[in-house]
Amino acid sequence: MENQGENNFQRKMQTRHLIMLSLGGVIGTGLFLSSGYTIQQAGPFGTIVSYLIGALVVYLVMLCLGELTVHMPETGAFHHFATEYIGPGTGYTVAWLYWLTWTVALGSEFTAAGMLMQRWFPSINVWVWSAFFAILIFVLNVLTVRLFAETEFWFSSIKVVAILLFIVLGGLAMVGVIPMQHADTAPLFTNFFEAGLFPNGVFAVITTMLAVNFAFSGTELIGIAAGETENPQKTVPKAIHTTLWRLIIFFIGTIFILSALLPMDEAGVLESPFVAVFDRIGLPYAADIMNFVILMAILSAANSGLYASSRMLWSLANKQTISPMFAKINKHGVPINGVIFSMLGGLLALFSSIIAPDTVYIALVSISGMAVVVVWMSISASQFFFRRRFLKEGHSVDELLYRTPLYPVVPIVSFLLCLAACIGIAFDPTQRIALFCGIPFIAFCYASYYVTQGLKKRGRKNG
Repeated sequence: MENQGENNFQRKMQTRHLIMLSLGGVIGTGLFLSSGYTIQQAGPFGTIVSYLIGALVVYLVMLCLGELTVHMPETGAFHHFATEYIGPGTGYTVAWLYWLTWTVALGSEFTAAGMLMQRWFPSINVWVWSAFFAILIFVLNVLTVRLFAETEFWFSSIKVVAILLFIVLGGLAMVGVIPMQHADTAPLFTNFFEAGLFPNGVFAVITTMLAVNFAFSGTELIGIAAGETENPQKTVPKAIHTTLWRLIIFFIGTIFILSALLPMDEAGVLESPFVAVFDRIGLPYAADIMNFVILMAILSAANSGLYASSRMLWSLANKQTISPMFAKINKHGVPINGVIFSMLGGLLALFSSIIAPDTVYIALVSISGMAVVVVWMSISASQFFFRRRFLKEGHSVDELLYRTPLYPVVPIVSFLLCLAACIGIAFDPTQRIALFCGIPFIAFCYASYYVTQGLKKRGRKNG
């Protein structure tokens, strides 16, 4: 019964799809918009340190995920790993945290996409565009997995080209080949030292780690898509390695250029730091070009988000912890009810951002920001316990097609770094709400799991 519908998933994704799906989930509003917040809080040099630590955390977590996913390529993977190697309550909680992360993201992405269109079509209401993009993303997800993967490939390609162009142009402006507006000399490295290396103290680097981790979130989509990938034993390790070095080039390279060209006091979250830099370079149509790229980034993240959240619901139903209706897969290999329910969740998040932005919506956003880090912690812990059990059962490490190196150091260090990011937010008044909302939500998930399972057992006994 447990694997109902598993055979109906179609293994249609290739390595290029998997790499771009992971990049698509990551390169979104976190890099294009929130990077300004990190520069403002931690300073230019502190931001680079923060992103380097973030890249290290992601790399360690992905090394753990690689071993688990190659050994057990399953749709909705890390929910299954947490259930199997930590406990069913944890698996259930991880799945709902991850589902909430992406459905809340859907709501904010549809709003942001509608607002971006206002630049070109100011007379058309934001909600008209939001509805249009919601329908588009829904259609891309329900037709076929191959169509979803192909559109994600092209969405992500646009972002990648834009970021590479930004790094090249920004690098030329930094050394004075392209003149900056309102500046007599090339900026070079002056921004890094102007206000001191850590203008708000070294601790600011730790408090911004949640925002940085959120910017890197999406890399773990490789684990979710493994069950729909051709030859996962070869595809997954390749995707993990290529995605990680590309992420480090894109993120660290981009943040280095942003920090060099954007003074700390001009960075913020009101406009994209990319637009601000292109304006300073004086590139014609810069704002329009970046508006289009950010729109593609947002649609790509929404596309990945609906995919991820629907697969999490399927995985929960497949483990018989929620209604079996979510395990239903249509002839195209798509868990249709999971896609519909996740889209409804995204639309509810969208309405809450309009009706209750200061209460319901801020709580949802805070939980989703913290949820990613908790999911990463569960991946590290799952790998630690998996390897221990695998060896205890008499297996040899040589049997594993992909091995997490330096075991048990990698899972322990990645877990502790994620935990440090969660503790760090307690000291940042602007992010503290993530703990106030996130911890009760986690407790609620655990409680609801054990209550529903208890009721099921009682029902069986009485039946």
